[in-house]
Amino acid sequence: MNGHQTFTEHIQARAAGTPDREALILLTEQEGGLRPDTVTYGGLDHAARGLAAALARHVRPGDRVLIANRSRGLFVTGFLACLYMGAIAVPVAPPGGRGHHDDRIAGIVRETAAACVLTSVAEAADVSRLLARTGHGDVVCLPADGPVATAAPNDAVPFVPYVPTPDTVAYLQYTSGSTRDPRGVIVTHRGLLANQRAIRRALGTREGARLGGWLPLHHDMGLVGQLLHALWLGGTAVLMSPAAFVKRPANWLETVSRYRLTVSAAPDFAYEMCLNRVNDSQLAGLDLSGWETAVDGGEPVDATTLAAFAERFAPAGLRPEALTPCYGLAEATLLVSGARDTEGPTTRAVDAAALESGLLVEPFGAARELAHCGPPASADVRIVDPDTREEVPDGRIGEIWVRGESVGPGYWARPAETAAAFGCRISGGGGGYLRTGDLGAFLDGLLHVTGRLKDMIVIAGRNLYPQDLERTVQQVSGLFGAATAFAVPGARERIVVIQELRTGSRYDIDLAGLAAAVQQRITEEYEVRAAGVVLVRPGTVRRTTSGKVERAAMRRLFLRGELKPLHQRVEPEVEELLVAGRSR
Repeated sequence: MNGHQTFTEHIQARAAGTPDREALILLTEQEGGLRPDTVTYGGLDHAARGLAAALARHVRPGDRVLIANRSRGLFVTGFLACLYMGAIAVPVAPPGGRGHHDDRIAGIVRETAAACVLTSVAEAADVSRLLARTGHGDVVCLPADGPVATAAPNDAVPFVPYVPTPDTVAYLQYTSGSTRDPRGVIVTHRGLLANQRAIRRALGTREGARLGGWLPLHHDMGLVGQLLHALWLGGTAVLMSPAAFVKRPANWLETVSRYRLTVSAAPDFAYEMCLNRVNDSQLAGLDLSGWETAVDGGEPVDATTLAAFAERFAPAGLRPEALTPCYGLAEATLLVSGARDTEGPTTRAVDAAALESGLLVEPFGAARELAHCGPPASADVRIVDPDTREEVPDGRIGEIWVRGESVGPGYWARPAETAAAFGCRISGGGGGYLRTGDLGAFLDGLLHVTGRLKDMIVIAGRNLYPQDLERTVQQVSGLFGAATAFAVPGARERIVVIQELRTGSRYDIDLAGLAAAVQQRITEEYEVRAAGVVLVRPGTVRRTTSGKVERAAMRRLFLRGELKPLHQRVEPEVEELLVAGRSR
């Protein structure tokens, strides 16, 4: 594409070469619709230079700057301003009034020793109060749309952008924290550009393409795949807010249709939400024939969701082959495996009992459909026994290990965790691998991701994946919303299910009958018993800022007795754990 060695010089060259080209189309909810505002490459470059000059009065190159903006436009300007003046950008979710999210921001400020938080005039008061409340009142809070930040630059003393090297840290990508505390992945310019090239090869993206969607820009899939890839291609990022999607999922598909997006991505749950909440009249107004690549990633992909989505939206022109399961993680910048043009179906049937024993084989009894995430795209990918560290043969499930230019050098300010996860050596093989903590297997050169190592439930030598249990439970009743399943300790592990009801009322609903039905369904499907079923109000099941279920956090809340159930059905030994937890 070009010989640029850093993303900074790449985007500056785009602005100089095509200043009038659309860089961003920002969609804002207004009068029942989404109103577009357009920003050109020249306008974006000018705004970023002005903000960088203002930022340089408060921070130095290498300082960490949190970007906490709901406004997509201010977020993009702030991110580029950090690159332009050499600060290390740290994207975070804006404060939302929820305690655990505010605690997350405070923890990131502390861990990064942040010098500044870039926010907006509308959010500055909340951010300042959060900083003061958590002992960080000395951190500068700079509104990116305030008078200091938007003052016209002094032409007599032009701003001179910082010149990074390929190994300069571009930003810190904090992980979702679905299984442990969030960690800041160090992303260099070299790794960022390597992953951009990998995305282009895997998805076949073209110069000048229109990409976009609703993904949060503080999350790796939204930042790298939705925003930065569009700018890297010299194309247009069409951005709507996550809130606009959650409120009305049809907004996402209408955006793909109206703006002729060729690539748009989302986690599996978003495709499921569209299946449940896009009605026939909304479907009739869609034209999805130009949607070349519908990426399903960010969490294990459900084969049944893919099939149902393809069938439901075929009348709108969606081609089944557009649905593209992918696998990636922040530690590898973003994409690890996936391909738009993989031959054959994206799913395969495997034997259910063998799957629980750690094998992917053709069915000889009950079958389960698994989606594959294509071949490796950005890295050398191996499947390794997590205990022996020996590579395992095709068809056997192990931990996914990754090596390549896209993999970051480690976690910010966490040397012990960096040493444990990065630069690992396969027994009898090569070194320099990242341990992902994800489970999967290769078959026919295609990666099948089966779950998280820390989430897996082991019952009588069988490996049960919580996402499978959750999907099974959600089919019990139309009243069921989000769910989480996990194991609790004891003489043997016991399964507990936390299931939201899509109603705030407990009246006129047979809660005891629903809990019993959940236990019965799990027994029928998996030949195990759920030792605890807890029915809770909507919004109880925690998700990360990227939408992943926080199973570890839910397990802690359950064991501490901090959940407020509408109804619960637990066995005596599990009740003893709850009593012990409440007494601590």
